[in-house]
Amino acid sequence: MKKLSEQQLKSLIEAMLFVSAVPLKVKDIQKTLAEEITLTKKRILVALQDLEKDYDQRGIELIEVASGYRFQAKNEYSELIALLFKEKAPRYSRALMETLALIAYRQPITRGEIEDIRGVAVSSYIIKTLQERDWIHVVGHKEVPGRPGLFATTNEFLDYFSLKSLAELPELMQVNQLDLNPEKGEAPSTSNNAVETE
Repeated sequence: MKKLSEQQLKSLIEAMLFVSAVPLKVKDIQKTLAEEITLTKKRILVALQDLEKDYDQRGIELIEVASGYRFQAKNEYSELIALLFKEKAPRYSRALMETLALIAYRQPITRGEIEDIRGVAVSSYIIKTLQERDWIHVVGHKEVPGRPGLFATTNEFLDYFSLKSLAELPELMQVNQLDLNPEKGEAPSTSNNAVETE
């Protein structure tokens, strides 16, 4: 078994995180290196904490998301970094984002329950898009006639929004804090017969 100094271990973990296409959990690092190096969870966590400090004043940061640790550009530079890419980031409709928010905050939830809250039918395209992005999945079926699917968010959803868990979702605003002035924008729909499309 090889022995590594704390600095060597930190550099090794840094390199692993840079070349990995997916976030790495502590157990992933441990398992990958197990044949060559015996590492405790505590030692890996100390190295990760040191790396976080090392990158504190730089343009990228080490963060923990639901699937593990990864490096990413700091949020304050995201708009300027986006200029590097010719393809625009996908724009999502208000209907899609409202549906995703309801699933995130009320999960597990059925499509019918989403429609009851929003007051409009949810387009199949919206559900399909969210599933194709791997942001939501069916976690079971409600024991009512028709046994509708219960939707919940995935780790990919948490990773995309740089969250470790659902507990990190921002708090919902109270209705009295919302600006519902129809002159400034859309008033919420109250028609149960409306069908929303992307």
